[in-house]
Amino acid sequence: MRRLLNLIRNENMKMFRQMSTYIMLGLLIVIVIGFGFISKNTAQPAATSADWKAQLTQQNTDMQASLTQIQTAGVAVEQSTASIDKAMKTNTYRIEHDLPPEQGTTLWGFVTQLAGAISLVSLFTIIIAAGIVAGEFNSGTIKLLLIRPLKRWKVLLSKYLAVILFALDALIILFVASFLVGGIFYSFGGVSQPYLAYTNGNVTEINMLWHIFTTYGYACVNLLMMVTFAFMISTVFRNNTLAVGISLFLMFTGNMLVTLLSKYTWVKYVLFANIDLTVYTDGIPVVKGMTLNFSLLVLAAYFIVFNIISWLVFTKRDVAA
Repeated sequence: MRRLLNLIRNENMKMFRQMSTYIMLGLLIVIVIGFGFISKNTAQPAATSADWKAQLTQQNTDMQASLTQIQTAGVAVEQSTASIDKAMKTNTYRIEHDLPPEQGTTLWGFVTQLAGAISLVSLFTIIIAAGIVAGEFNSGTIKLLLIRPLKRWKVLLSKYLAVILFALDALIILFVASFLVGGIFYSFGGVSQPYLAYTNGNVTEINMLWHIFTTYGYACVNLLMMVTFAFMISTVFRNNTLAVGISLFLMFTGNMLVTLLSKYTWVKYVLFANIDLTVYTDGIPVVKGMTLNFSLLVLAAYFIVFNIISWLVFTKRDVAA
């Protein structure tokens, strides 16, 4: 265990000796601050909320009219109907429980918006994962590492855990920076504001901080799977450019491909049909009948396969090749 910890520490030291690591983390902070300035200067003034109930009632009337215009059947129609139904029920809940919609930008609104920057964290982590193995093969330093009395699987595991630790560091930096910048620009008031969640056709109130952590957690599913995939490609092909290119291509086009193939039932076994777990709490799955347990099993299967391939190739390959 001590050897493994020393290996992880060694990988972290090598990672943070590189200026690119600090540039990526610094860029993350700069983006949060820059987004804060932009949103603050472009935000619309808070409108009067005196007649917000009448506005929501009118919105519901308009959305009900839109529902009656839907004539054809299909997945796209089902998704549109579910989205409209969610908005109508949320509006009704606000009216019945005297919860006016957010006016202007708030601290939690800013933090929620910046949760989208987790995709940037994924990008940076994929770059790290793609180079942490391939880079050592390309430079030849892998030979110096493997001539030591260390088991290869421990070397590989230390590199993978070092990548995961980098992702965790970046996520913490993102959350802390967005919280502080959001509080500075929009005040730290309203931290007890609830979030209205839509689950199984019902609207419920949940703690906003828990909602933020849940949002981060769901986004980390995509991060973990794509980073593991990039790590596998890097290990198998020893080419960081290939690992980054394929991983980013799939990360940004995977959902589109699944949507195009959603009419086929076999698409539920595709990684990207299961990678967005928010559909089980705030939407509908790609294929009717899919469950959270099913998606977790599929994700676990892909995760295990990616790691087994990495382990087999790394432990069996001749480093002199």
